[in-house]
Amino acid sequence: MIFMVTYIIIMVLFIFMSAYFSATETAFSSLNKTRIKALAEKGNRRAILTNKLSENYDKLLSSILIGNNMVNIAMASLGTALFVRFYGEIGTTISTIVITVIVLIFGEITPKSIAKDYPERFAMFSAPFLNVLLYILTPLNFLFSLWKKLLNKIVQPNKDSKMSQEELLLLVDEVQQDGSIDQDEGELLRNAIEFTEREAQDIITHRVDLEGVDLDAPKTEISQVFTDSKYSRILVYDKTIDHVLGVIHMKDFYTAHGITDCSVKDIITPVIFVPRSEKISIILQELQKAKSHVAVVLDEFGGTFGIVTMEDILEELVGEIFDEHDEENQSFVKIEDNRFHVDAMVDMDTFCKEFDVDIKTESLSLAGWLTEMLHKIPDCGDSVTYENMKLTVIAVDGHRVDKVELYLMPAEDSETDEYTENFVRQPAFFSETRQGRGKSVDDDLYAAAKKNIKRK
Repeated sequence: MIFMVTYIIIMVLFIFMSAYFSATETAFSSLNKTRIKALAEKGNRRAILTNKLSENYDKLLSSILIGNNMVNIAMASLGTALFVRFYGEIGTTISTIVITVIVLIFGEITPKSIAKDYPERFAMFSAPFLNVLLYILTPLNFLFSLWKKLLNKIVQPNKDSKMSQEELLLLVDEVQQDGSIDQDEGELLRNAIEFTEREAQDIITHRVDLEGVDLDAPKTEISQVFTDSKYSRILVYDKTIDHVLGVIHMKDFYTAHGITDCSVKDIITPVIFVPRSEKISIILQELQKAKSHVAVVLDEFGGTFGIVTMEDILEELVGEIFDEHDEENQSFVKIEDNRFHVDAMVDMDTFCKEFDVDIKTESLSLAGWLTEMLHKIPDCGDSVTYENMKLTVIAVDGHRVDKVELYLMPAEDSETDEYTENFVRQPAFFSETRQGRGKSVDDDLYAAAKKNIKRK
């Protein structure tokens, strides 16, 4: 009887040790190193020790596995001896079944589940004993380290362990879902991560939207441009917008007695010139270095493609910045459940993200993509159908599309076969009639194609 009680007590002790090693392994593999370092910097001794142990994870892991296997093997041996004593030859089978179930439930699943929920707390709890174990198993750890070096020579490890931008963005999403940061903080982090990949052409104010004056323009005309545009800075060019000289600042143009007596040339502030593919992080550095607020973006022929301001760059980090003269421009306005008014100058990445659609195009804006799809300059009433979306031009400004109405068609209305797809994907074959022109042959062909689909 004493023999059986002794064996059971020792096996229970081994179960606790097995649970300890299993939980410790999970805790150290799951803990938040940033959180542990923060606690260590505050002087938490256990956090300091935990951080020290986690920095040498290979040695730590080998010690945990050695300890875990030793207690599991010892427990299996004691269990076999105990059951064979009472049940004879069949005791080996009974021992295998019972010990496996006990170890699986109490030595693996349960402790690992608990440690996964509280990794930092359990890692700091187990650190002191684990530190002692590392010293005891130093000779074995040395042998295993030599074995690992040999394996690394045979199987070359991947040296490129840097976290990619996609992985960083995924990490931000996970942290936000856990509630550690709110939506605004998550958006700011995502903007900062994507900041270095953005180019001038992604945030540019195009030349058709620029306000500028000729170097020889009378001051009354310049004053009127300031009044009408409400801008604090205006471009100054020599003859054409492709020869920008700099900018005039309102504070330099007006004095306490009205318009300055200085010549326009004397109050021009220089700008920097960058290619359209320049990274905005580089542009920001150049603007700071030149003490300027405006960068003129050049196309491949050296002409003015547009401008990027310091404010445009900062908005990529912190979101829209409005002053007292800005009018809020909503790119997407919901009219009905499945109908929207869309600013045609919205960039394609933003458009695709908003409506969860994948459009492969080199056009930067929705207006450019519509022109590409229609194979002509769009007019009011022109439409393009793509997947479940029908986009209709409802406003133009000169030769530029200004506003588009988007209709998200129900699934049954957006079914197309290969014949209809030719009309949708190649608008040279199909575009809906302009306002006031009546029905075209292309419309009849398109209607026939859809009727043929429904018949099928």
